[in-house]
Amino acid sequence: MAEDFLTTGFAIAWPWLLLLAPVPWLIRKLLPASTSNDTQSLRVPWFTAVAGDKSGWMRRPWLAMAAALVWLLLVLAAARPQWVGEIESMPVTGRDLLLAVDISGSMDTQDMILNKTAVNRLKMVKKVAGEFIQRRHGDRVGLILFGSRAYLQTPLTFDTQTTATLLDESEIGLAGRETAIGDAIGLAVKRLRDDSAADRVLVLLTDGANTSGEVQPLQAAEFAAREGLTVYTVGVGADEMMVQDFFGSRVVNPSADLDEDTLRTIADRTGGRYFRARDVEGLERIYEILDELEPVESDVEIIRPVDELFYWPMGLAYGLALLAALLSIRPLSLRSVTS
Repeated sequence: MAEDFLTTGFAIAWPWLLLLAPVPWLIRKLLPASTSNDTQSLRVPWFTAVAGDKSGWMRRPWLAMAAALVWLLLVLAAARPQWVGEIESMPVTGRDLLLAVDISGSMDTQDMILNKTAVNRLKMVKKVAGEFIQRRHGDRVGLILFGSRAYLQTPLTFDTQTTATLLDESEIGLAGRETAIGDAIGLAVKRLRDDSAADRVLVLLTDGANTSGEVQPLQAAEFAAREGLTVYTVGVGADEMMVQDFFGSRVVNPSADLDEDTLRTIADRTGGRYFRARDVEGLERIYEILDELEPVESDVEIIRPVDELFYWPMGLAYGLALLAALLSIRPLSLRSVTS
């Protein structure tokens, strides 16, 4: 407890930099004053107002004190003052989890009901998957968005809140209107290939079939299996939807294009599972099952949060220097006019 007390509170990361504090005074005392009388020197009419005699503003005591204080504040900022917080425990699993979300044009189909309101598939996924991400405390979570192309929206990070926020900010069509399932899996393999985590997991969520990209889904699944990446696939979309046309109302299957066979094969070849999400409740149950299959907590890591405080002395130094300059402008102007 005594050690914790000593290491909690204000601290200096680089205290040796504080030795620079007397450098200006040492330079003034040790270096000889200039004695040059070169007649070709530039003539400055207002030089005496700067440093020529005892009335020059550089010789004012308050200004010398301000300059000294500015220097000391800058030295303090360079030494990195910090506030060291209390020890906190953080659950750690050693698991890296990537979530690949389809944002192709078909995800705009409004066959989902959220809070008694018809919404498109992506909005439903944002809500349920966002809550799933925020529950992954201790995991490093990343986000891949894919349409005609696949992009790494968020690299692997413990900051689950930011990952969930970036998922919520995604929009349909940003990656193209088609669906590149193979490229999304290939990108996940590439990002996790050199990772040292014990468990590497990809949760791939789509509502269609592979219609774009350079890598075929089953070929990408083979790559994932060789690299030890477990892929859980989720097919999104309702089985029935009422639509209006010229002949009136009729029931259609909005998920007719969903390639369940391919998604099931991808999961089987990589040791994962295939899930079918027909509504919000179904997707929520799927993520509850994933929480059980890929448990969140298996160990605890002790951390101590550290907040950097260098911007406080730096800001004070700049503010004081600006104030001293402003207060010196008017006397300088008057002296230059009279000269």
